[in-house]
Amino acid sequence: MQSKISDILKRSIETKQAIIGNPILLDTIAEITDLTTSCFNSGGKVFFCGNGGSAADAQHLAAEFSGRFYSDRDPLFSEALHVNTSYLTAVANDYGYENVYSRLIKAKGVRGDILIGLSTSGNSKNIVKAFEQARTQGLLCIGMTGEAGGILNDCSDYIIRVPSNDTPRIQECHITIGHIICELVEKNIFS
Repeated sequence: MQSKISDILKRSIETKQAIIGNPILLDTIAEITDLTTSCFNSGGKVFFCGNGGSAADAQHLAAEFSGRFYSDRDPLFSEALHVNTSYLTAVANDYGYENVYSRLIKAKGVRGDILIGLSTSGNSKNIVKAFEQARTQGLLCIGMTGEAGGILNDCSDYIIRVPSNDTPRIQECHITIGHIICELVEKNIFS
């Protein structure tokens, strides 16, 4: 059992080492950090969306901005779009699950806001539709995916493709990268 545990941890570490060894990906993370800092400094909002474990990660990262990360500071407007279950179930029932995020972006998003979509495959229809809607309204769209990127390759302004096809390893890296962005944005704004 210990060797299986060690193997899983090694695969997780290897995926993160692949990110460290990819200067283009590191530059993308740095650019997204700067863009997110500018968004908040301009009074903008950052929205997150995902499905399943990625929805949990989206909610986690939104809470890091709207609550706090390391420092006691003013809240930053950040929201995970799936947290209103009455809305989610009504829209999924009446308009189809693929429309649950795009309708909220249509209602809440304004030019200069950011939408971050987490999808390990990059093909989640509800995230793709949200990105399509967001782009018509002037939001910046940031995709967080696995290695292939899927459809989000074509509808993201910036994309973080974790160099893996293994869903748990991708999600572990999404939360790590999200924490890096949260930490650096907080330092940029409140230091």
